[in-house]
Amino acid sequence: MGGNSFGTLFMVTTFGESHGPGCGALVDGCPAGLTLGIEDIARELRRRRPGGSGPFSARNEADQPEILSGVFEGKTLGTPIAILVRNQNQRSGDYDELKDLYRPGHGDWTWEAKYGIRDHRGGGRSSGRETVGRVAAGAVAKTFLSRGGILIRAWTSAAAGIQAPEPGETGFDYEEAGQNPLGVPHREIAEKIFEKLEKLKKEGDSAGGVVTCMVTGLPPGLGDPVFGKLDARIAAAMVSIGAVKGVELGKGFSAASCLGSNNNDEPIPVRIGEGPSLGGLPWELPLGIPALAFKTNHAGGVLGGISTGAPLEFRVAFKPVPSISKKQCTVDRQNTVRDLVIHGRHDVCLVPRAIPVVEAMTALVLADLILLNRGARV
Repeated sequence: MGGNSFGTLFMVTTFGESHGPGCGALVDGCPAGLTLGIEDIARELRRRRPGGSGPFSARNEADQPEILSGVFEGKTLGTPIAILVRNQNQRSGDYDELKDLYRPGHGDWTWEAKYGIRDHRGGGRSSGRETVGRVAAGAVAKTFLSRGGILIRAWTSAAAGIQAPEPGETGFDYEEAGQNPLGVPHREIAEKIFEKLEKLKKEGDSAGGVVTCMVTGLPPGLGDPVFGKLDARIAAAMVSIGAVKGVELGKGFSAASCLGSNNNDEPIPVRIGEGPSLGGLPWELPLGIPALAFKTNHAGGVLGGISTGAPLEFRVAFKPVPSISKKQCTVDRQNTVRDLVIHGRHDVCLVPRAIPVVEAMTALVLADLILLNRGARV
């Protein structure tokens, strides 16, 4: 089975199944000398861990990481960093009745169509539990990026059909997103979404939503102009997350109804010490290239597949959780139509716990591109 590794120079391989002994990641290519501790990784894992109340999965995992290699006396060695998170709260028996059934909305049948065998316990590698390795590796990448002043922030911008305000709109409060369990940047709207999700839980149903991500402090010049575009890499990273069905960068699909005259981001000159809020000064530019910023950021911080220095902005759409307790119709391995009611512990909406996963995949893309960019010119 391929497809478990991500990145070129900053490369990550994740491993483990939902109901196996553990999950984790191998990070290869992280530069030596980076200060890294267990808490840097544990902090990010706590943000995505199950065990919450209300509309969240009741699976209660400690998600305590172990660093097996690549770090000595709090510093990275430049060698592969192996991170393990042991599974401790599996209830595999919840899935016994699903062994010969193909769950609607899941990859059960497609997996068997490809491999001829699957781990039916919680979906195996297809489970959201796989993201433990992504978040652990992303914590390493975030630590690396923070040395350059790059900050990645994501939040729930919509869930269960209820929209939260975006940056610049009345009521948007990023600090509030860190205070409520749904990651919504508006307290009253967070309460409305919570009530809606509680109602869906009682009805045995689920909901989807949108995560918005913004990266600040990014220098211009990241990404390649053809197949290695920054936005192409971000899109591929996001769609690799389970349940993601769409990605928008900048104005996204709304740009299709704009005119060029109101969609173009006009550049403006920047003098040393006078960097505006959109972009500021780049880290380093080739000799003779002027420093620029932009009046607007409709492009989401990417032009020609290369970062502009303005904030990188994008949105990620998640489908509703497919594991619901309402009765559904399906087919078993004997090709017989069957009724199905899924039991077990499942989220009603994935979006809040997907926030650190979106941030982690963003960090992995950017860490890789920064290392690649060091060989872009002499």
